[in-house]
Amino acid sequence: MRGTELTDAGIHRETLSRMLKDRTLTRVARGLYQLADAEVTAAHDLAEVAKLVPSGVVCLVSALQFHDLTVQLPSRVWLAIGPKARRPKIEYPPTRIVRFAPRALSLGVQIHAVDGVSVPIFDPAKTVVDCFRFRQHVGLDVALEGLRNVVRSGKVKPAQIVDYARELRIWSVLRPYLEAVVADGA
Repeated sequence: MRGTELTDAGIHRETLSRMLKDRTLTRVARGLYQLADAEVTAAHDLAEVAKLVPSGVVCLVSALQFHDLTVQLPSRVWLAIGPKARRPKIEYPPTRIVRFAPRALSLGVQIHAVDGVSVPIFDPAKTVVDCFRFRQHVGLDVALEGLRNVVRSGKVKPAQIVDYARELRIWSVLRPYLEAVVADGA
């Protein structure tokens, strides 16, 4: 929880200090706290970043990993923010900030509960299209792996990928790869 949420819940600052001192709570990052004995899932970093940057959306390799579309284990949480948004200063967890245009930031956002926190994450089809848009940053091999896995899993119909690719003006780049994957039967 954020410090302001604890205060709003009626926990006084002195109580917060005492809970930190007796290790009932741990300070995860500036202004962010969690119970010391809380069960932490593999996606816990996503929940922490969502609390620190409420306007951001988990994207690219982190979203691929969340949707089980890659074997990559990102060393950072990939987070999309708006083009004019203030760049957040996050000490922990390690975070890679990517700027998205307003339309790209609003398309395909799903809200998932991760450790009791509502985390905005791009849906699988949008994530794959974004990986092709940012293939210089994530690598073409990661984008292709995500494309093959999303088609093979049946989580997404190729038409959804086509729609996002056209909307985001990457269809001419993505088309030959999608055709090859669909022709191969993934």
